[in-house]
Amino acid sequence: MQFKGNLLKMKVSLDQQNRAQYSLNLSDQSISLNDCVGKKLRLEHTGNIYCIHSGQKIKKSYQQGYSYEATLKLAACDLCIVKPELCHYHMGTCREPLWAQKHCFQPHYLYLAITSSVKIGLTRSEQIPTRWIDQGAQQAILLAKVSSRRAAGLIEVQLAKEVSDKTNWTKMLKGEIDGEYDLTQLRDKFQEKHAELFEKFSAEMITEPLQNIVYPGEYQLAKVSSYNFDKDCLIEDTLLGIKGQYLIFEQGVINIRKFQGYQVCLQFIK
Repeated sequence: MQFKGNLLKMKVSLDQQNRAQYSLNLSDQSISLNDCVGKKLRLEHTGNIYCIHSGQKIKKSYQQGYSYEATLKLAACDLCIVKPELCHYHMGTCREPLWAQKHCFQPHYLYLAITSSVKIGLTRSEQIPTRWIDQGAQQAILLAKVSSRRAAGLIEVQLAKEVSDKTNWTKMLKGEIDGEYDLTQLRDKFQEKHAELFEKFSAEMITEPLQNIVYPGEYQLAKVSSYNFDKDCLIEDTLLGIKGQYLIFEQGVINIRKFQGYQVCLQFIK
């Protein structure tokens, strides 16, 4: 069976056994991937790229799937999406105020997660546990709830002085963790130590138990090599596992989110 369409980030969910479930999105088609682990796949880029916002054909993709024009006008492509503490809505300069009201002025959660090490992050309520799976977190725990994205970003900047807000993706894929961490203990420590900071932003402390996440596949990667549709139009390889937004093959890995909007043909090889 063959499928053809434009890549979008993989749809993820968590089952009752804490196992990450993945589906590959090709335009309006959704292909379950968990049962494909251990099978040989053929992924071929047709050479066509389409903006995930406008649908127009483009020569080059920016910011994981957008046209250059879209990156200049969409609030979703502004710098404050990557650095929430730089939100400028209150200055009257937001690119799309209505979009911001829907996405930025709703409850956001700060969390701690173990990816390549312990990290601090933030996300909207409806992105739990999607955000954690997308980052390849083995464990995650909620820290606090605030009323806006900017408030979460300002707190995150302060906490990032003590723990990283980044993930080393190669170590994440290898399953290498820099140290041993007790997230519940660390959460309690942060809540106590930074009580005044949380109070400043009227944050609600969260005491829910930590979340474990198990990813599909068993493999060992001595090194990580990347497939790149800008250089290699064809991948024909055995799928070993899936973690974060990466498909992990015998000969290399590919970040599906990076190639959103790329038109590909998918075929399962017997």
